[in-house]
Amino acid sequence: MKKAKYTWRLRESAELPAEFSEILKNEAINPLVGQLLWDRNIQNQESLEAFLRPTLENLYDPYLMHDMEKAVTRIQEAVANGEQILVYGDYDADGITSTTVMKEAIELIGGEVSFFLPNRFIHGYGPNLEVFKEKIESGTQLIITVDNGVAGHEALKYASDAGVDVIVTDHHELPSELPPAYALIHPKHPEGHYPFGDLAGVGVAFKVATALLGEVPVEFLDLVAIGTIADLVSLTDENRAFVKIGLSIIQTGERIGLDMLIQLAELKKEAINEESIGFTIGPRLNALGRLGDADPGVILMTTFDEEEAAEIAAYINQQNEERKEIVAAITSEAFELIDPQEPVHLVAKKGWHEGVLGIVAGRIMQNTGKPAIVLSINEEETAAKGSGRSVSALNLYDALSEIREVFTHFGGHHMAAGMTLPVENLSKVKEQLVHYIEKNQLDLTRGQELLIDEKLDVEQATIPFIQQLKILAPFGTDNPVPNFLFEQATAQQIRQIGADKNHLKFELKQADAILDAIAFQMGDQAVELEQGAVKVAGQLSINEWNGNKKPQLMVNDFSVDGVQLFDLRGKNGLQKEIPPTNTLYVYFEADSQKLLDESQQQYLFTTLEECIARIQGEQIEQLVFVDCPPEPQLLQEIVQKGQIERVYLMVISKEEAYLNGTGTREQYAQLYKFIRQQDQVDVRYKLAVVAKHLKIQEKLLIFMIQVFFDLGFVTIENGILRKVENPENHPLTESQVYQTRLKRIKIEEFLLYSDRETIQQWLWNKEEV
Repeated sequence: MKKAKYTWRLRESAELPAEFSEILKNEAINPLVGQLLWDRNIQNQESLEAFLRPTLENLYDPYLMHDMEKAVTRIQEAVANGEQILVYGDYDADGITSTTVMKEAIELIGGEVSFFLPNRFIHGYGPNLEVFKEKIESGTQLIITVDNGVAGHEALKYASDAGVDVIVTDHHELPSELPPAYALIHPKHPEGHYPFGDLAGVGVAFKVATALLGEVPVEFLDLVAIGTIADLVSLTDENRAFVKIGLSIIQTGERIGLDMLIQLAELKKEAINEESIGFTIGPRLNALGRLGDADPGVILMTTFDEEEAAEIAAYINQQNEERKEIVAAITSEAFELIDPQEPVHLVAKKGWHEGVLGIVAGRIMQNTGKPAIVLSINEEETAAKGSGRSVSALNLYDALSEIREVFTHFGGHHMAAGMTLPVENLSKVKEQLVHYIEKNQLDLTRGQELLIDEKLDVEQATIPFIQQLKILAPFGTDNPVPNFLFEQATAQQIRQIGADKNHLKFELKQADAILDAIAFQMGDQAVELEQGAVKVAGQLSINEWNGNKKPQLMVNDFSVDGVQLFDLRGKNGLQKEIPPTNTLYVYFEADSQKLLDESQQQYLFTTLEECIARIQGEQIEQLVFVDCPPEPQLLQEIVQKGQIERVYLMVISKEEAYLNGTGTREQYAQLYKFIRQQDQVDVRYKLAVVAKHLKIQEKLLIFMIQVFFDLGFVTIENGILRKVENPENHPLTESQVYQTRLKRIKIEEFLLYSDRETIQQWLWNKEEV
């Protein structure tokens, strides 16, 4: 059997009440889709209406936030007095859009406003003391932070002492001690009454803009949608309204810079959705801050000059391509440094770009299913700085908080962390994570959790059903694309696709129903699907091509029931497909060890009992039979007594007995005649010459000489063969070497040349060869 990569959790669903079923009927909603709505806490007419058709009336009063009135009054006062106002933002997509919203709102009421986005490599995150000093000395009279500020105690105290007010607007976790701000606007402020605490930074900035302008500035909702999606905040409640309305504004709006970026990204403006933002627009804006200065993002979003917009959009596109190249290069180097056997991965190297290490750590974590920390070592080789990403089973922040003293800087949450530390402390971090896992008995082998929304039959995956799933969009955090599970199915028409054959395309068959399926980054698992009943989890979509529409499953994970035999006979290049963990390579001849990599778990067979003990003691899940056994039943007994369900069959034969045979009577007569004509034959160094002279394959010639030696026709000493004068006459079949060869031929005929299905049936049954 093949285990799933993730730990599947099927959502527990209650039976729909009759009242809600009636509401679904009136809305013409499929009961299966209705179940998804119910499971997402959409359980009455009012919540369904707000979910399906959010309007501006669904937005909350900005004055429910603590200090909103105080902040608005202060900004209006600054505008009226002609004060210099600075919007201090952040270098990611949320920070860029937050800055743009706040800047444009203040400009709409006539304010004199500039902005500053810190450079992550120079200023770091949040209020920077030196920047505050410089801006205040140059005449700034009011500072408004967006998407940051709650942790900026030092800079805010300086501003306060200098007589400059700072209004903090932020959404990050509030510290136990709040900074000395003139006003602190936060959806989770303990003294506030705001009903929804999961706004992004741009959402908070938008609420300030709404209060400042005295009406909802609908034209800003395109920016709010981008920042909200890119920052991965909850896409429920007010955020859902922001994004759903904001996406429609992007599709029809006239923000010149955004339109240019959409065009260069080769997106269709009228078809922009949350996926377009999350995977195309957001990463481009984020690329600016990852590689350097993020200011061009704000300039692009605020410009009215088409030529300037085109130039900046092209620059952002180029930065994103450079970011992708850097990520690919570092990811490749990082994978070369990890040991698949270790429970956590920590890699560090001089020269790695700090701005992308979180992405790299995420890719390692996704690929291996284990926590990963990726760090860049500075030029002096004294400090390392980078990011970590974790699996759900390990709270990375809690684990590393226990050794806070080894870090120069440290912060994060359950699934991610950022850190700077002296190089000599790197080993302590790894040791702590391993210790924490062991101490808390965490099982990291189970993989990350994959929530399955519903089980479906293939025949239920119809175009009308898939089309209606779109009413659940926009998808995102807390409102994910539904995952469906298909059981008791088989995979057919399996083929690898893509330039590097990295992906799979196949048909999922269940009874008479067939569903097209595509599995990205699973190209190396084609052989897994070829046998046994499969369970496949994934997301449904519609594939449109040449005017035709077909349902399609985007595969997230799959498992295979029952035993599996992987045929690697004569396919040495496919050894890379063998899982590196919980695998034991079994060989029966010592020389076969040369065929293996030293890093592989190896076992030279001695006794059946010892072999089974090794399998059970090391929790082996799959066996690789490297060479041919002396008895085929050994394979059968090892597999059955070891309770192994996955076997890789290489069974390499150095002798190639079946191919070479035992030799013909004519060949033996020819060899005998040759030997009688020689005083001696150097079989150590001249064997190839003799084989060529006699036109007998070299391996066969070795065997024939062994037969003659066994029958007493020749002697061999120090590699020199000599004839025996007047030997006793014996038929070849009396030779034990000859009989062993006949037996070997039978073994090879079965193990090397039977079809896979025959060997699989024999291997897990009690049949004899």
